[in-house]
Amino acid sequence: MTAAISINNVKKSYGSLDALKGVDLTINRGEFFGLLGPNGAGKSTLINIIAGLANADAGSVSVLGHDVVGDYRQARQALGVVPQELVFDAFFSVREVLKIQSGYFGLGKENDAWIDELLDALALTDKANVNMRALSGGMKRRVLIAQALVHKPEVVILDEPTAGVDVELRKLLWGFVEQLNQKGHTIVLTTHYLEEAEKLCDRIAILNHGEVIALDSKASLLQSEICNKLHLIIKTAEPIDQLPDALAPSIRDKVKYLDGCQMRLELHKDKDVIVDVLAAIAGAGIKVVDLETERADLEDVFVELTSKKVS
Repeated sequence: MTAAISINNVKKSYGSLDALKGVDLTINRGEFFGLLGPNGAGKSTLINIIAGLANADAGSVSVLGHDVVGDYRQARQALGVVPQELVFDAFFSVREVLKIQSGYFGLGKENDAWIDELLDALALTDKANVNMRALSGGMKRRVLIAQALVHKPEVVILDEPTAGVDVELRKLLWGFVEQLNQKGHTIVLTTHYLEEAEKLCDRIAILNHGEVIALDSKASLLQSEICNKLHLIIKTAEPIDQLPDALAPSIRDKVKYLDGCQMRLELHKDKDVIVDVLAAIAGAGIKVVDLETERADLEDVFVELTSKKVS
């Protein structure tokens, strides 16, 4: 089956800055794919190349088998991009913006029913005839999503779609996007809200310094050695300035944070038994009044991988 997006040895430099250093990536049709990375990792550059807004210095990119340079019309037809920035035309209403966008793809009145469906799905129906200038930031972001979908693209790229939006809108957007994915649309998501990626994505690529440093299923990433860590947060009866000498060195080494009545330990799920750790702490004269555990998640994997230096 033809890949939704195929990226082959893509390189891009801006002067002495190597934004992309030979990226190879295949995104399968029907996937909900996460493209993660810190600021400056090269995500936006890669998206711009896929969307035809920038040209790669080397390598090739295709969307549903259509080269984004040599077969750009078909590639654009197959792709919808929701940009991170709130870019809008201040002279038109919401419906007019969507009808103009339809026209770019050669769609006329026959697309009115789909526009109505988009307005309803994104809770924009009552704003259809409102000028774009009068909309809130969250409403403008909904319109951007509708614009990206107005020509019914099979592949949709969402670049930080929930940045700065409230919880209610976030839930609305994700419910709608999940429905699109269930109907067969390929979704590519970039986000700094890693809990979103962990909940939604099937596979995840982590980009750092212009290179793909991790590419695997979400399940595999969450089963990595990094995720064998378990954080134990303890509240003590009295403030502790320093660990008592009676506390065993093996337990002292696990204490990563100590402040007043709070102590945080980093354990290993497969090696450390919480009951034994608590017994050692109590045996050293520390009275525990409350505790909680936190298991490592995708954010821990992300931080661990992106904190490593890339040659």
